[in-house]
Amino acid sequence: MLNSTVDWKRPQDTPDARRRREAKIERLLYGGDDDVLGKAYDGKLLARLFSYVGPYRRQLVWAIIFMGVSTALSVSGPWVVGRAVDAIAAGNLDALHAWALLFGGVAIAEWFTNRQRVHIMAFVGTRVITDLRAELFRHLHSLSMNFHNNMSVGRLMSRLIGDVGVLQEFITWSITGLTRSTFNLLGISLAMLFMEWRLALVAFALVPLMILLTNYWRKHVRDAYRATRQRLSIINGFLNESIAGVRVTRSFNRERRSFWHFDDLNRSFFDANVRATKLSAIFFPGVDFIGSLGTALVVGVGGWLVMGDALSAGVLVSFILYVERFFDPIRELAQRYNTFQATMASSERVFSLLDTAPDLADAPDAVDIGPISGRVDFERVAFRYKDNEPVLEDVSIHAEPGQRIALVGETGAGKSTVIRLLARFFDVTGGAVMIDGHDIRRITLASLRSQMGIVLQDPFLFSATIADNIRYGRLDATDDEVIAAAKAVGAHDFIMALPEGYDTRVEENGGNFSAGQRQILAFARALLADPRILILDEATSSVDTATEQIIQHAMDTLMAGRTSFVIAHRLSTIVNADQIIVMARGRIIERGSHQELLAKRGHYYQLYTMQWRRHAQAAG
Repeated sequence: MLNSTVDWKRPQDTPDARRRREAKIERLLYGGDDDVLGKAYDGKLLARLFSYVGPYRRQLVWAIIFMGVSTALSVSGPWVVGRAVDAIAAGNLDALHAWALLFGGVAIAEWFTNRQRVHIMAFVGTRVITDLRAELFRHLHSLSMNFHNNMSVGRLMSRLIGDVGVLQEFITWSITGLTRSTFNLLGISLAMLFMEWRLALVAFALVPLMILLTNYWRKHVRDAYRATRQRLSIINGFLNESIAGVRVTRSFNRERRSFWHFDDLNRSFFDANVRATKLSAIFFPGVDFIGSLGTALVVGVGGWLVMGDALSAGVLVSFILYVERFFDPIRELAQRYNTFQATMASSERVFSLLDTAPDLADAPDAVDIGPISGRVDFERVAFRYKDNEPVLEDVSIHAEPGQRIALVGETGAGKSTVIRLLARFFDVTGGAVMIDGHDIRRITLASLRSQMGIVLQDPFLFSATIADNIRYGRLDATDDEVIAAAKAVGAHDFIMALPEGYDTRVEENGGNFSAGQRQILAFARALLADPRILILDEATSSVDTATEQIIQHAMDTLMAGRTSFVIAHRLSTIVNADQIIVMARGRIIERGSHQELLAKRGHYYQLYTMQWRRHAQAAG
């Protein structure tokens, strides 16, 4: 039932309003991933997809054997029924019993072989998709941050779930389904020609009509099903956005507008489904009509032959059963066409993702740096995300082991880029970043990042226990070491106040903890990992003053004896830094200790006094 406090009724429509809504939906539809239809057939993609089936070729061979036997049994069924009818006409009770028993045996054998085929292909399809998903997951974690910045989570999930699901459907059901339909069609055709070629030609006379109907449906259903996929994709995206942003929606009283937009999308999806359903209402009843017409022709011509003693009643009955089955494989092959094309499009998207090369990779001569002391040098570093958009220019920073380096400046000054280059999420476009005298481009990524700890402004917590989240930095840590890390940063008391203590489950992204508690848990995680180089990105920007004092103590504990780079929003937290780097527009404009920079009365002095005045006014 809709919320009675909100008037969900839409105002009276006008032609202009309808046109604007339709134009808005068209803009949403244009250019998305689901707009790509792909080729109807691509041999290279299909061969690559079948390469994942290779390890299970033995099971696939058995599935094909069972399918062949099942097809032969299915085709023999009408012939056995025909023989039973002839036995009835001849009054031969013993023969009737024999044919009836044989038909029962055929039915049981067909059931068993079908069961085995389905069981084997379900196993093969699931195993192939399991292997493919695992490869995709590994590959996604090898790609650079630049890739993840430019590729939305929704599009990645569409590939990992939607496209991979299409491939599973194809491997599990369509491969043997297509083969089975082809075998059935050939088997029935040969059986009809063998039994009575004249009746076979009567039935085959309707095939051109079936081909015309199938071709019409195939051409139009392609666009119809694409339209439904597009609109469903947009609806899913809007639902995800609406649920994630529900607080903003309610804060601005936009529930009605949001509902109206969803209603437009929902109606558009309904209209697209109606168009697809109309095509199905033409095709499938049309196939049934052609089948009935074929049966009528066979009954008419066959009955005339029976009355002229040119044909037995049993053969006529067999033919009627064959004609009823003759058009089923054609219908299934037409249905599989859309699945086959969707498989081509999904394969293209999945393999294009797998073919995306990592921007960052270990150099051929990269070495494992081993334990480091923590000296860091930025040597005239330059960086740009795009060729014509410089982000850093001529940045030089020198940090001795154990020093604390603070980076300050306005938004967009380049502070976050500096720490991203240090962690080698991106490579410099000029100069070099050195650790203990080694260019980090010549160090393996694993050995580099294993000695770094990063605490972000909005720390991410996983949906696991508190202990699991702290242990994430070092999976072999004991419970005592986890507790010691939590105590060192001041997290132990609030953890023990929880009903389940360290076994408390963390809700999605830490929703059951305050911003300060999430930050302190992230400090504990970083401390347990025991990195030589520590990166803190705006660690106190989103907490209150009281919590800031707790976090400041945790920061001091965490930074002790480690080379630390701190991006500071609140300058009061970095007064004890060994070196403060002031940045503006990608360049260093000032550097020195807190007292030295205040004495210069330059940019840092202005930032610090401005914050001090605001704090004093708030306190007053």
